[in-house]
This record gives sequence, structure tokens and C-alpha cells, in this order.
Amino acid sequence: MPLNSRDDLRNIAIIAHVDHGKTTLVDAMLWQSGAFRVNQDVDDRVMDSNDLEREKGITILAKNTAVKHGGMTLNIIDTPGHADFGGEVERGLSMVDGVVLLVDASEGPLPQTRFVLRKAFAAKMPVILCINKVDRPDARIKEVVDEVYELFIDLDATEEQIDFPIVYASAKAGRASLNRPEDAAMPDSEDLEPLFEVIKNTIPAPTYDPTAPLQAHVTNLDASSYLGRIALCRVHQGTIRKGQQVAWCRTDGTIQRVKITELLMTDALERKPAEEAGPGDIIAIAGIPDIMIGETLADPEDPRPLPLITVDEPAISMTIGTNTSPLVGRVKGSKVTARMVKDRLDKELVGNVSLRVLPTDRPDAWEVQGRGELALAILVEQMRREGYELTVGKPQVVTKLVDGKVHEPVERVTIDCPEEYLGAITQLLAVRKGRMEHMTNHGTGWIRMEFVVPARGLIGFRTEFLTETRGTGIVNHVFENYEPWFGELRTRNNGSLVADRPGPVTPFAMLNLQERGVLFVQPTTEVYEGMIVGENSRSDDMDVNITKEKKLTNMRSSTSDTTETLIPPRQLSLEQALEFIREDECVEITPENVRIRKVVLDASTRARTTARAKRAN
Repeated sequence: MPLNSRDDLRNIAIIAHVDHGKTTLVDAMLWQSGAFRVNQDVDDRVMDSNDLEREKGITILAKNTAVKHGGMTLNIIDTPGHADFGGEVERGLSMVDGVVLLVDASEGPLPQTRFVLRKAFAAKMPVILCINKVDRPDARIKEVVDEVYELFIDLDATEEQIDFPIVYASAKAGRASLNRPEDAAMPDSEDLEPLFEVIKNTIPAPTYDPTAPLQAHVTNLDASSYLGRIALCRVHQGTIRKGQQVAWCRTDGTIQRVKITELLMTDALERKPAEEAGPGDIIAIAGIPDIMIGETLADPEDPRPLPLITVDEPAISMTIGTNTSPLVGRVKGSKVTARMVKDRLDKELVGNVSLRVLPTDRPDAWEVQGRGELALAILVEQMRREGYELTVGKPQVVTKLVDGKVHEPVERVTIDCPEEYLGAITQLLAVRKGRMEHMTNHGTGWIRMEFVVPARGLIGFRTEFLTETRGTGIVNHVFENYEPWFGELRTRNNGSLVADRPGPVTPFAMLNLQERGVLFVQPTTEVYEGMIVGENSRSDDMDVNITKEKKLTNMRSSTSDTTETLIPPRQLSLEQALEFIREDECVEITPENVRIRKVVLDASTRARTTARAKRAN
């Protein structure tokens, strides 16, 4: 039987590498479709509604908006560009019929571009190429288009996929054109009308079988204090109505009858009540408290479950447990018990399909596995802001056995930096068992290098990289595949300065210790035995007394009038602290502080353990 189509509807996802302008383009589309009043006060990057997204300037959660243009509704999914949030990309693609691939006119395709494009090809979706930021002074439009063609061929695109339309845009200026402008020049059109036209003509309208029973796929979850859990669904077949009885096809194979108490549809950035929705519509429904991602709402008389959403395996893990330091519970209102931490991790599992929580041999700690270091750091940062106190171990890679041999995840790393740092970067990655695959010199004084590096070699790499390149280098990486275990890696050459007693930090003690290494604490900071207060200039750890006070006498010293200056301590962020620690160290996280400490606080116990390990070797 021939399929019907919804010509008044298009479902698209905007995919791109981090910071290539996805969210800015969605902003411009919303403005030009009349979603906001002329005098309305609207934030920039309005789709990045999460505080962390605004601070870090990246999209973490996939979100949808609806743009009405020329009698047609465009449901737009704004997806993350970072591979660590790949689960969000995969869910976003399951809701749409085509993608707009956004590529920076200067940077060209980068590792995350490859990652998101690979997902679109796996779903057999048509692609529109949008070259953004064509007005950048360093734009190189023709070369970037050629690089995208090479990427399509490299990813085994079909002939239909390679024959893609190209739109040249400046999302910030809200302009797009089908004619290629000169480098660093604006598109010749005054608005985004050419982009809207290409979307209408290239992205297929949703098709459906008019005789098929209801099928709606749950692709995301949200929560409301008034409505409870909200399931975001794409209707594939049939019609769903408010108050209707439907079959809830669960992940465990059971089927249960439930009632749709509330049906909402997106209009611009607001969800508005609706009476019914048809094939192709993206809807939000309430009334099912335990519904999960990947489940299906179907016709109760003829339930046909859709396949579950599958995401890539996690590559990085770290242990998250309750705070066990002597300073636990000092912040008013902190959440410190194991039950509270476990409940919060279970809550995160509901909406994050790419995360896993596994038990450990300790009842107050759990192994949390995710796609990448950033994804896990974001989870810890969110919990910290919610008032939790945690102890977080060093990030580790998730290995797997292939033909009886241990294999570990390998990342493809792309580095852009001034050419004078070529030797330093090559040396940094050689220590981490990285191998260079490709190098390009654009003739502008900058080079681009591609390496394949074990994922554990990249833990702590970014800080050293920025130091070596004086903050000028740009590094991006994405999961490549699994390869046999590379052997031992030693990525941090310096030991730690460890406090040997509790008390407040004194300026007198800091003056004597600052020549031993780099300090992490301010004067008057409360420390405890086993807390790491700095980085040693040598390779071994050193126990230090950072609470030592100057002995006062009634004798005047000949040098008493000389003044000494304290070197400002290095303030470590959460991500930097996770990169810094070794296997026998962990990070203590509270709503107000991020501290680094030894797993075993007692110095004599640590010394005995070290001596036993040396004898065993």
C-alpha cells in the first residue's frame, strides 16, 4: 500500500563540531520565523538553557524547538557537538528525517564532525552542508568544501549522500546564500530564506501508513514539578490523543495499559497543550511515572514495539563515593550519605542512556562509566551544585577482551597549533604511545596534526598541551576503536606535596615550601593529614608541614625588616584536579571546595604500602 506524507512538516537535526555555531543558527531561525516579538528580551544562544552549557559555551543536552515558516513546521533538534555526549546525538537523530551539517569556514571538519556525520550515515539520512562563519577573516571556503567531500568519501557515503546541497552562512548575522562568497565576505542574501528553501526541498517529509496502528517512540525525558515525568516522543504511525488509553511497551518486554493525561507540542521554545498529534509530530506526554528512553507507546489492540535505542559503549570510568575526609559535612545543608549519592546516580541513569553505574567492593562507592572524561566531570559538577559531597577517583579506561587479549579504547586526536610547537607536541604524544597519522601545513604558520592515541594517555593531556603551546593550541579528539593494550604509561612526572598534619595553612610555612614546587592552597586554608597541598618539583611524593608557625621571641633580628613575597597558588578547577591525580589519589568535592587528597590519609600506612610494593617488584 502506498505511504502518505506530511508535506507541512520537516524534522531535522543540526549537527556539528563544538563551537561551529549550531545554537547560534537556531537562534537566527527562531528570530526570522517570528517566534519572538521585535522588542522581546531574549538571551543569546537561547537553546543552551542549562547553567553549565552557558558557562562552558557548549551544548550538553539535545533539545528541540519548532519553527513555523511559510505554512510549514520545522521541528529542529539542536544536538551536542562533543563526542562525550554522543548518547544525546544518537537520540536526536532517532527523531528526525535529515540533518544540516554545520562546518566552520576556517577550521573545517574536525573529529566531532566525523563522529556526528558517521551517525547520520548509519541512519541513512540526507545531509545539507552549511558552511558557517564565511565572514571570518581567516575563512578558506573552497578548501573546507573539498575537505568535507574527502570526509564523505572516507566515511563510505552513498552517491545520493555525496550529492549534497551547499549553503554558505553567517549564523551570527542571520544570513545565508547558495552562492559561494569570497573568503571573509558576507553571503549575498539578507536573511536565511535560502536555507529554509533547501531544507524544504532536501529533507523528506515524514511518511506513514494510514492503516498502521499507533507507534510513538520515547527518545528523551524531562521533568515538571506540576506534571511529573514528561516523555518526549516521535510519533511514527497512527494518531495519539489526550486522555487516550495506550499500550506501554517496556524495555523488559512487558506491556501495560496506561492513560495519556497530558499531551504537549512545542511551539518555538514553549510546550503548549494539544488535543492530538499525528505521524511525524514530536510531542511531550505526561501520566506515565516510570517510562524510560527507548520504550514505545502503541495501540492497545495491536501493540507493535519499536527497536530500543542503542548507544556506543562507555570508554571511561571513575569511582564516585561519599566524602570520607575529616572535613566532611562542614557546609550547611550538604548531602553526604551513601543513600543520597546512590539515589542521585540512579536518577541520572533515567535520562542519560550513555551512562552506567556498577557496584564496587565498597558499599559507599560506585563505578560510573561514561563516553568520556568531560561527560563524567559534568555529572560531578552538577551533583556538587546540588549540594552533594563526593570522593572521586582517577578516571580509568574501560577495557574489553578480544580473542583472549585485553584491548583498550583509542582516540583520534586532531591538533591545530603554531608550527614552532611541532617538536614539543610530538614529544608529548610519543610519551603517551601516540602515533602520527597525518600532518598538514596550510602555509599560514599553523599546522594540523592527526594522532591515534590510547584514551588513558589523554587523561591529563590538555593542561600540559596548553602549557607547551602557551595557550595557543587547539586539541580535539573522538573515539576511534579498540586496540591491544599499549603497556604502562607514565604521564605525570612530578610527585605531590602532602600535608602531614591538620590545621590552617600559614604564610610562614608557604614561604619555605614554595621553592619545593607549586602550591595549591591559600593562607588560612584548613588542611588535614593526607591532603595534597601542591605539586613537588621532583618525581616522588613529599610529606610537608604547611601549618608551621613562625616562632616569636623578644629578640630583634637583623633581617626582620626584609619582606618576602608569596607566589600566588595555582587554583585547580574540577577538570584540572581530575587530570592531575594519580591512582593512589582522589578528589574531594563539596559545594564550596575542590580538594585533592591521598586515598590512604595516614602517612605511616602509605609508607608501609609503598615499601611492600617495592619489595614485591
